Amino acid sequence: MSGFVPLYADDALLVVDKPAGLLSVPGRGPDKADCLAARAQAEFSDARIVHRLDMDTSGLIALARGAEAHRTLSRAFAARAVVKRYVALVAGRLSPPETEWGTVELPLICDWPNRPLQKVDRERGKPSVTRWRVLGYDAAMDATRVELVPVTGRSHQLRVHLRELGHPMLGDPLYAPAAIRAQAPRLLLHAAALAVPHPFTGATCAFESPPPF
Repeated sequence: MSGFVPLYADDALLVVDKPAGLLSVPGRGPDKADCLAARAQAEFSDARIVHRLDMDTSGLIALARGAEAHRTLSRAFAARAVVKRYVALVAGRLSPPETEWGTVELPLICDWPNRPLQKVDRERGKPSVTRWRVLGYDAAMDATRVELVPVTGRSHQLRVHLRELGHPMLGDPLYAPAAIRAQAPRLLLHAAALAVPHPFTGATCAFESPPPF
């Protein structure tokens, strides 16, 4: 777990570009001990996870250094003072909305018999909102590049919302049919931009990471 190099580091904040296939926090069992949190703490003992990315998702993630910074950043996430933007490749031609940005509002709940899958449940699900816009269409792949802004932060929210629009993400091992899953060697979802208020100064710290696909 050596060689951990954040994109940004000071006495309160770390920002990391997480690779696809790496857990954000430890999973169950010794084979799932390697994760972003453990790698960060090997270099910065006071590093604490504030939010997570799915193992299959790559891109920007922020960690706090110390209890005070963790409390402050956690409050910022709870107050939706953090802006996150993702880029994904989804199956088929997704038609642009009538305005520049479209919105998906579908309540989500864990599908317990099939966990960790999530599902839409209009009676018991928690509110979840995603804003999206089309960036382009690749005719050779028959895939649309989409920018996504999660307003809420439910588990697997972006993946389920795009599936519900009829356009699963390429390479998605959980929500895409086999043919769409086979179009990419990994889930094509990347956290490409992150803007957070600095835990100590309050100044906006903005970061970008170009999608690797």
